[in-house]
Amino acid sequence: MVTRKKADVENRAAAPPAAGWTFLSNHAHVLICLARKPDDRLRDVAAAVGITERAVQKIVADLEAAGVITRVKEGRRNHYEIHAERPLRHPVEAHCRVGALLKLAL
Repeated sequence: MVTRKKADVENRAAAPPAAGWTFLSNHAHVLICLARKPDDRLRDVAAAVGITERAVQKIVADLEAAGVITRVKEGRRNHYEIHAERPLRHPVEAHCRVGALLKLAL
């Protein structure tokens, strides 16, 4: 017989993490999605990350402006090229490259 306290602990361990914060930013999430599927539509990326399509558009513009990605038009769709050699932006991790982050996440 499982006690109520033990069952509660087991259920919490099996449950997905609570919403709130994550270790990576939405910029990192979008970058990881585009690295996995460089031909995805931004609405698909938005659904995967859990943010609006407009927010993804802004993040993609930020990543392009920073030289982290390049958008290549292919017919009516976009293809995203990742520049893995670019350094991460924050001073704490500026010694690391985008490729190192992606290697951990992919």
